[in-house]
Amino acid sequence: MIGKLKGLIDSFGEDFVILDVGGVGYQVHCSSRTLQALPAAGEAAVLSIETHVREDQIRLFGFKSDVEREWFRLLQTVQGVGAKVALAVLGTLSPSDLANAIALRDKAAVTRTPGVGPKVAERIVTELKDKAPAFANVDPAVVSLSGAIDDSRAPRPVTDAISALVNLGYGQPQAAAAIAAAARSAGEKAETAQLIRLGLKELAK
Repeated sequence: MIGKLKGLIDSFGEDFVILDVGGVGYQVHCSSRTLQALPAAGEAAVLSIETHVREDQIRLFGFKSDVEREWFRLLQTVQGVGAKVALAVLGTLSPSDLANAIALRDKAAVTRTPGVGPKVAERIVTELKDKAPAFANVDPAVVSLSGAIDDSRAPRPVTDAISALVNLGYGQPQAAAAIAAAARSAGEKAETAQLIRLGLKELAK
């Protein structure tokens, strides 16, 4: 099974690149993000490869990093997500952005992907939530708070403060992260107004 290809960029297609490896041209399907990051024709490139073998065809999928390839595999464990949708998601979100979106249950970020509706986005953030923190650079306290908000277990001043920031136009993940930081510095007994004030300071950093 092919795991990596190193060669010269021969040409680009709409969703693939032809990589010349020792005179053999491999057609490698890539996300739009990966295609944009590749060098010009004639220059050297290295791609991590995922090989899909079917009775009637062999398809190669290429990635700029092993982490991106791992996300491609993970995404396809979700019901309703095939190779095409997984590539589209990785074309819209970088691996770290995707990990953060899943860790924070940010369905809106995932639905920015063309062809991904609310139901599929819900399945992605739900089914992969236990796997995302390992890839994410999100503060575990934020993930924990975000989960508490989802399950309505967070203290009332915290949920009120987050609602206030969302009403001011901040996204739910940003508001949750800011209030998580504010709650850590202010302590458990902080009032809503104090949390909002500290949260706004966090967002202004």
